Amino acid sequence: QVQLVESGGGLVQAGGSLRLSCAASGRTFSRYAMGWFRQAPGKEREFIAAISRSGASARYADSVKGRFTISRDNTKNMVYLQMDTLKPTDTAVYYCAADPDVVGVPGPMEYEYDYWGQGTQVTVSS
Repeated sequence: QVQLVESGGGLVQAGGSLRLSCAASGRTFSRYAMGWFRQAPGKEREFIAAISRSGASARYADSVKGRFTISRDNTKNMVYLQMDTLKPTDTAVYYCAADPDVVGVPGPMEYEYDYWGQGTQVTVSS
């Protein structure tokens, strides 16, 4: 089992950058593929990015491709989401999630992920 805690959210102007962090508990972090999701007010939670256990492979939603970068540091039990060129439409609560089963990069479906953090708010002003 793994516990996840997100941090790094806040208020930023459009065009700015933020880096979200997700700290994972436990000694088996490298056995989990990881993902980031977000949920905007009044909308369903949506997939943003995912990364393999080793960090060698990643996938992104079209809406953030080229602007966001997912990475991980297995020595620190951390996964990151670097967000650049932020837009007001990126405003949402951002969640990290862990997938203990997939060998490669997890997909975009919530049911693939067994563990979730509590989320961190990101607000982008215009």
